[in-house]
Amino acid sequence: MSADASHSPLTSVSTSKQWCVYVAVLGLAIVCEGLRWANPQSRIESLTGWLAGPNADWLPFLPWLLLAPLFLKIGRRRGAHSAKPARKTWLDQSAKSSPGGIGTWIAAGLLFLLAFLASRWAGWDLHGDPPAYHDEYSYLFQAQTYLQGRWWLPSHPTHPEWFDQMHVLNEGRFASRYFPGVGFWLAPFVALGVPWLGYQLAQGLSAMLVFCIGRELSTNRVGILAGVLFSLSPGPLLFSNLLLAHHPTLLGVLLFAWTFFRWMRCGGKLLLFVSGCGLSFAMLCRPMTAAGFGLPFGILFTIWWLIGKSHLFWERDRDQSLTFRSRTFFAIVLAAPLLFGLLISAISNQAITGSWWKSPYQLYTDIYTPRHRYGFNNVIEGEQHLGPKVLDHYDRWAENLTPGLAVRNVKTRLESSLRWSMGIVPLLLGGIACLLTPKSGDPRWKLAWCSILSLHVVHLPYWFAGIMGWHYVFESAPLWILLFAEGTRRLVHTWQQTGRQGLSWWWNGLIILSLAVNLVTLSPIWPGRLEQGMAELAFPRSRYHHFREQVDRLRQGANAIVLVLPDTADRHMDYVTNPPTLDGPVIVARIQNRNQLQQAAAAFPDRVPIVFDATRQEMSRLNVPGKH
Repeated sequence: MSADASHSPLTSVSTSKQWCVYVAVLGLAIVCEGLRWANPQSRIESLTGWLAGPNADWLPFLPWLLLAPLFLKIGRRRGAHSAKPARKTWLDQSAKSSPGGIGTWIAAGLLFLLAFLASRWAGWDLHGDPPAYHDEYSYLFQAQTYLQGRWWLPSHPTHPEWFDQMHVLNEGRFASRYFPGVGFWLAPFVALGVPWLGYQLAQGLSAMLVFCIGRELSTNRVGILAGVLFSLSPGPLLFSNLLLAHHPTLLGVLLFAWTFFRWMRCGGKLLLFVSGCGLSFAMLCRPMTAAGFGLPFGILFTIWWLIGKSHLFWERDRDQSLTFRSRTFFAIVLAAPLLFGLLISAISNQAITGSWWKSPYQLYTDIYTPRHRYGFNNVIEGEQHLGPKVLDHYDRWAENLTPGLAVRNVKTRLESSLRWSMGIVPLLLGGIACLLTPKSGDPRWKLAWCSILSLHVVHLPYWFAGIMGWHYVFESAPLWILLFAEGTRRLVHTWQQTGRQGLSWWWNGLIILSLAVNLVTLSPIWPGRLEQGMAELAFPRSRYHHFREQVDRLRQGANAIVLVLPDTADRHMDYVTNPPTLDGPVIVARIQNRNQLQQAAAAFPDRVPIVFDATRQEMSRLNVPGKH
């Protein structure tokens, strides 16, 4: 099953296509920047704050775009078309021409180290602070549950409502709403007391897989460039310091993609089995994302399985060499890990919800947040199923999904995924150049484009654009970076063939500029994108840290029960987070009425009662009659 790039030899990108890409992106930059300055509010904010605006999508790149024609003249050589082709080095070899060896392992190891250390550096200032999002506490809860050897633990026997926790079911069975894969990944690191280490390691391993995909579909040079850019990409760096589902899922889908691409070239049942394992693990973390990422691969595989042909990707003669029976065995090898993953999910469902088919995620939505359901008209449909335990203020956060809102969400997710992957301007330039030259490289690149599209399509029927505008399509980030690296290869090859070395230098400057915008704050021009994102996380993490410091100061080493009077206007800060065993030195309860404080304190006579008024941000010890 061969899909080597030799079927599509690298050809030059035509001058007309180059100008088309350049003019389109330059025109878009001018229009978007002009609209920003035409808006009175944005203009005042730019003149009194960051000149390039809070996102710095266009202004830093606009002067560099305008300078491109000058570089066209720099370093230009005549007679370049007749020049002898440059001698190929290891960087120009692919996975087919250079199957492995010490150079490959060194490159992969260095990329792992770069990505891992960059992740540690990005989160250094928040080291020791508690998580920021409700979801993170639920994943920690899940990992702690699994470390008890259980799918769930019993709710509090007399007052379970005091311990209602965001994204945790509390209907007799105390369990995270989320799918089990993240808990499996997180559990060993929670046991060691270093939960974030698991995500920083996942960042390093993902960079290695990006390198492997790049050299499989193109060359070692493309793999290294993509691996470096991924390692320094602000979005993955930021999410590698969040205890969410994204990095375990990313690891699964990248393993799936790499081994599936290799199987397309090499054949072999082991590669296909490992590919199924990667997708199965991703499915156990984020099923919709795994489905969206893998759908194009699945369609292609199904066509091949049923008819034995898929000339877009495989050689005609080798396609016809396998009988339907042989192809069916390949299908079983791929499907077996997926079926095993579905079985694990079904067992988890049965244990927690009492149904093989109903997930804890769906049950939580039905009980607590019916307006947050998947699909159009979610608010209208959800309001037909309101129950007594609906989290009213949080539930009303949902917007009713209409076709118009869905289109706006797609626009937001696309812009944000480009912004947080590398930057809108460089990814448009590299991506469009790659898209306009489909015959200039390996045809398997089409699957990367299809996966990006599919990820957006499967999340179309959801009302929320996502954390930072893109978390539902987070797994598209390495694909965009890989496509940029391949676009870079094609353009640089063209410029070398036509003697326009200056444009190669200009392109290198573009990459350096995008890294600067992402990683460096240049006051008062632009805020570093990564620094800006980490500052956004610092606010809730510092508040949770301050909460815990106050508790420790007041309890003075004794076991405590913290009675939280909630702020009903705050949807995103919830201090009620506990281990699933409801033990430990500090447990936190939610008390809706001040009149219940004495009753709640009396229910825990062996603990120091502390009251926290979330609205006023005030904490004090509760005086209990007869207790000193």
